[in-house]
Amino acid sequence: MISITALFKSKPENIEQLQSMLNHLVTETRKEAACVRYDLHHSENVFIIWEEWQDQPGLDIHNNQPYLLDFIAKSESLVSTPIQVYKTLQIL
Repeated sequence: MISITALFKSKPENIEQLQSMLNHLVTETRKEAACVRYDLHHSENVFIIWEEWQDQPGLDIHNNQPYLLDFIAKSESLVSTPIQVYKTLQIL
C-alpha cells in the first residue's frame, strides 16, 4: 500500500475555484482501479488530499491521467505556495 498526502494552500480569492477543481479531481480519481482511498479535507484556505494506492504501477497510471495533469497546470496560479506532496509508509 502506498500513502500520499498532498497539501494545497489556496490564495484567499481562489478558494471556491480550487475546491471545485479538487472535487472534480477526486471524483475522477476514485474511478481508478488502483485507488483505495482519495479523500479531500479542508481547513480555512488549505486543502488536503489523503490518498492510498494498491501499488506503484497504479499510482504511475494516476500520475499520467489527463485530468490530473490538467489540474496541476491550472491550479498553479490559484495556490499561494507550491503544492506539497508527501509519499509515506505507515509505521504503526
